[in-house]
Amino acid sequence: MNSRMLRLTGPFILALAALAALIVGLLMGGGAAPRLISDPGPVIRWGLPVVKLLVNLSAATMVGALIVALFALRAREREFSLALDVASAAAAVFTVAAGATGFFTFVSTFNPEVSAGMAFGQQLGRYLTETELGRVWLISTVAAAVITILAFAVRGWASTLVTALVAIAALVPMATQGHSGTLANHDAAVMALIIHVVGVAVWLGGLVTLVFLRPALTAGRVRIVVERYSTLALASFALVAVSGAARTLTSITDPRELLSPYGALLAAKTVALFVLGALGVVYRRRLIARMTGTGGAAFWWLIVAELGMMGIASGAAAALARTPAPADVLAPALTTAAEILTEAPLPPELTPLAWLTAWEVDLLWAVVAAGGVVFYLAGVRRLRRVGRAWPKSRTVLWTCGMLLLFWTTSGAAAAYGDYLHSMNMLGRIQLLLVIPPLLVLGAPYRLALEAIAHRNDGSHGIREWLQAATRSPALRILRRSAVATILMVATLWGLGATRVLSWTLVDPLGHEWAIAHSLAVGSLLAWNVLTSARPAVRAAVTGAITIAATALGLWNLLQPGLAFADWFGAMGRTWGASPIEDQRNAGLIAIVGAILPILLATVGRRFGSADDVASIPPSSKGHSWPTAATHDSEPSRG
Repeated sequence: MNSRMLRLTGPFILALAALAALIVGLLMGGGAAPRLISDPGPVIRWGLPVVKLLVNLSAATMVGALIVALFALRAREREFSLALDVASAAAAVFTVAAGATGFFTFVSTFNPEVSAGMAFGQQLGRYLTETELGRVWLISTVAAAVITILAFAVRGWASTLVTALVAIAALVPMATQGHSGTLANHDAAVMALIIHVVGVAVWLGGLVTLVFLRPALTAGRVRIVVERYSTLALASFALVAVSGAARTLTSITDPRELLSPYGALLAAKTVALFVLGALGVVYRRRLIARMTGTGGAAFWWLIVAELGMMGIASGAAAALARTPAPADVLAPALTTAAEILTEAPLPPELTPLAWLTAWEVDLLWAVVAAGGVVFYLAGVRRLRRVGRAWPKSRTVLWTCGMLLLFWTTSGAAAAYGDYLHSMNMLGRIQLLLVIPPLLVLGAPYRLALEAIAHRNDGSHGIREWLQAATRSPALRILRRSAVATILMVATLWGLGATRVLSWTLVDPLGHEWAIAHSLAVGSLLAWNVLTSARPAVRAAVTGAITIAATALGLWNLLQPGLAFADWFGAMGRTWGASPIEDQRNAGLIAIVGAILPILLATVGRRFGSADDVASIPPSSKGHSWPTAATHDSEPSRG
């Protein structure tokens, strides 16, 4: 198959398969059936899912092209420029499709009389600026337009990375709308869908990008780029499978519901996913290893077949979004105070056993914790294979840190954190002052430099991106002791005594931001304390944090009124300590947490001057593995 035919055939089959699957899915699930009241007409009923499908495909291509450029291609080469051109073109399509989706959604929701008059324009303007759904599509359209310009204009590593981050962020507003209905466990469904959308975008968009890149790749480069994409695809497949399973559990509550139209569409999407996984195994384990030259017609026909299966999965997903899930239809009304505030029932009393049995899994941090342990152990195993030792104590510390991260974000601290101020405080203290030191002492950066092969073909893998991050001016500023201390004090009080805490309780994205921010700030502080060679600096940082944590605890202990009474005082809870007593318990936890910086400084006296846990080990500077590092065929090679 020549390059021109491939560029025409691949996207055509993707679009045709997606459209066919969408039409069949809408007919099966009734997603385009006429309404009994305020029917917007067939153009809107059928046009809305079609333009939404176009949004999904174009957004995926945009993100996938940027990720492939960042992790598989060489800057200042034709291949890199072509990938960015693909991203820019896809973003342009995304802009138009998102705008059309916003308009069609407005007409479908409010069924106004469409005209060119001022009244209709004012209605549309209020919808786009005053309603959550309208703002989602306005933000998506503007973001897509900005990415169109950025991807067309940029060509450097740093600017492309910023563009990719903006592109991924542009997917989040759409994912918060998700599939149809409003689930009782909304937060879990939203996070599962965000992970799902990002995984699909990298997987599908990367494959489309490969098709367009083929004429720009020399015979020697095709195998290298395909191997690197297959690594991205493998990681994406894992994310899509795990998040898809989690999303299914929030939509299907009884196995008999799988016999519903929603269940049938879900089954079709699942079958397509596993077929795609099987195709990935075939070309990863067999075809890539035997690939010569540009790959041969059989390989590229397999790529086209994979695009067809992705089209079926994408079409089924778009139809699924228009089909009510059984859990949506059967979900009970939210009647209690706790249900109205949190969209979930009040948990049972916090007993000693509940500390071990209460779970509310946060899929994002469960994936981070599991991935952190798996890849860390893979790095240690790789070092041992070449006869190089890695301290067991570091492995134990890292593993303990990741397990504690999982429990803090998914265990009792998470399950009761929305209802008890004390449990919320416990989670914050662990994220700021307990988990980060364990992770820093695990020396993941040092392990990465030792275990990941150095690329010598001008592209960037994980190793190169880590090294670039440590050399960035922003990180050099953040690593200063004064900056890290100010950030920690601001985070302690901002998340503990201001309305920022209320935002993190109400908004699931705010909750995830608070976790990530706390870990980052805690890690910066732990690095400073553990690696500082000057006792005076270590003492000043430790003293400032100890005073700040103690003051926060006293603020909770001594104030006469109830802080955040509109949340913690409005749960309607009849078990356990009263809200004001629980607030005092939160203050005691903060005071106990104030001791942790002192313990950290004590550990730092041993580790700081003797072993910089974040330094670049001499043996890893410019290190190359004996195998072909430029091929980068193994997942852990970055």
